Amino acid sequence: MSKLGSWLSLFASTGTLFCCALPSLFVALGMGASLAGFVSAVPQVVWLSQYKGMVFGFSGGMLLVAGVLQYRARFEPCPIDKELARACMRSRAWSFWIYILSVSLWLIGAFFAFGAVYVL
Repeated sequence: MSKLGSWLSLFASTGTLFCCALPSLFVALGMGASLAGFVSAVPQVVWLSQYKGMVFGFSGGMLLVAGVLQYRARFEPCPIDKELARACMRSRAWSFWIYILSVSLWLIGAFFAFGAVYVL
């Protein structure tokens, strides 16, 4: 269950990346024409930017749920079979790193959506 939660949180935090971090990066690098092409190809980005509070709220909630599931899964036993136990431990490791990636993407998106206005 924690692996599914990690994948869902990665999906949700990627939405924040598309909403705020990538457009800000394009503009900061002087690639406004690329941003215009990106918005014309994927017009849903404008909707994500308009409702960024809801997008960040939903994805933050997903990350919180995934974090709780990660924490609970740490204490669950793995199967006795050596092959299954190895797969279980590998799955836990992958799930943890996917969760860390999700949180990192969320923080980058949050910086560009809410904090970069005051810093840059």
